[in-house]
Amino acid sequence: AGGLEPHLEALRRELHGPAVLSVLVALLAVAITFLIWRFVQGRRSSRKAVLLLGLCDAGKTLLFARLLSGRYRDTQTSITDSSAKYRVSQDKSTSVTLIDLPGHESLRLQFLERFKAAARAMVFVVDSVAFQREVKDVAEFLYQVLVDSTVLRNAPALLIACNKQDVTMAKSAKLIQQQLEKELNTLRVTRSAAPTSLDGSGTGGPAQLGKKGKDFDFSQLPMKVEFVECSARGSKGEEGEADLEGLEKWLVKVA
Repeated sequence: AGGLEPHLEALRRELHGPAVLSVLVALLAVAITFLIWRFVQGRRSSRKAVLLLGLCDAGKTLLFARLLSGRYRDTQTSITDSSAKYRVSQDKSTSVTLIDLPGHESLRLQFLERFKAAARAMVFVVDSVAFQREVKDVAEFLYQVLVDSTVLRNAPALLIACNKQDVTMAKSAKLIQQQLEKELNTLRVTRSAAPTSLDGSGTGGPAQLGKKGKDFDFSQLPMKVEFVECSARGSKGEEGEADLEGLEKWLVKVA
């Protein structure tokens, strides 16, 4: 026993030494990281909704119907939401819940508030034909979505679907992206310069859009943003098929 005592004392010193402490700290950091990852993954897996957003007459409801049935149908301006389960094409066991939200100015934020916490992803539908005329309204609504605290926290994938590409005068996805970035940058500047109320709260958006001191672009957002050209009506009109290949591939990725 006396011969082992020096070795035991050396072991005790090692266990209290800086090397062991560093290992324990590293193991604790790994454990905490793993728990955070599991928590985030659990929250994400509980969000199964894909929201269809956009102004009135952008084509959301027809796009919704085409994705579900493949068939054309006449639509009218929605005053309430519609939802249905959508099974992605490459894996029939995987599905998301598509929710078509009204685009009317008096309703869209109300319905976004109701469903935003459940959003796994969002499809913001743009009328590519009327875009030049509606760009300020489109940017205003998109701005309200992007600075929402729940959207920023959950960071759902975002697709800007440039619809009605079957029409000759439709603007390209690239041009729409450039114009939206320009308009969103202008909105950011004007909102940040808005006067502060007497209680100290600003009258602008609840969060800063993009990176301070830099012109806005979509890569600065916490969520992944993609653009796709599509046509819910299709080049052959009511009798033909819709051109939604890019949108369908994106839904496979986010499902």
